[in-house]
Amino acid sequence: FTIDFSIANMIGLKGFAAGVVGGFGYFPGAIVGGVVIGIMENLSTLVIPTLYKDCVAFVLMIACLLVRPTGLLGHKK
Repeated sequence: FTIDFSIANMIGLKGFAAGVVGGFGYFPGAIVGGVVIGIMENLSTLVIPTLYKDCVAFVLMIACLLVRPTGLLGHKK
């Protein structure tokens, strides 16, 4: 059992990615974004090595920004 003080950095970055995917300013969108990222990360281990599992969240975030910049459930103001 080890204690790693940098684990909070990855949790914060994945939370940011979930907010971007779901849409900022819309709480249910952030929840959907987190669920989508979690499912995609776990399914990606079937195809890619588990070492690269953390990269899936950021690839999904970039893809979402390119396709739908307001997020999955975001709306235009």
